[in-house]
Amino acid sequence: MTDKDLSALQSDILNAYYADNAKKLHRVVDRILSKFGGLTYKDTDDFYSLANEVFADVLKRYDYEQSFDGFLYSCLSNKIMSEITKRNREKRKADRMSISLEATNDKGEDYSLLDCLASDFDTFEEASKRQENGQYQDRVQQYISRLSNQQVNILNLLIDGYKPFEIRRILEISKNEYVDNLSIMRSYENVKVLFQI
Repeated sequence: MTDKDLSALQSDILNAYYADNAKKLHRVVDRILSKFGGLTYKDTDDFYSLANEVFADVLKRYDYEQSFDGFLYSCLSNKIMSEITKRNREKRKADRMSISLEATNDKGEDYSLLDCLASDFDTFEEASKRQENGQYQDRVQQYISRLSNQQVNILNLLIDGYKPFEIRRILEISKNEYVDNLSIMRSYENVKVLFQI
């Protein structure tokens, strides 16, 4: 095959894959990506860009002895798999570097980072700012009526200024029980009565 023939063949391949906004190339990428779930549009766009790079490389390396479609598919599949593996590896590395707010401190003491985080949001203070015509007491009573006895005890100790690890010790409950109760106490279903108009 002469250089002129090769150039014409490359031009035909290029036109076939990039006609109509690279529709054929995108179909090949979509077929490969259909094996994977959880990809966003941004991920798909990233892989389309990657496919452009792979296509240019494949076009240069193509030996004309095999099917171009098969060769491109194989090269794209390998490159996409490598990229997904790389992304997953980076994600796992980031996950290993993160720590839970509920993890106990490194000295083995019975409190977590979550216990140490200061929050300037006070549900009762916010509710009292919004009270109208003395309805606040009724709303607090409604809120408290939604809580279990243990949750009311936790609430009273929090109001009295006890720290979470002290509350767990006083009530003889585990950290998980405390966290579960606190999440129920702070749930929208329970606190929404404090903010109703």
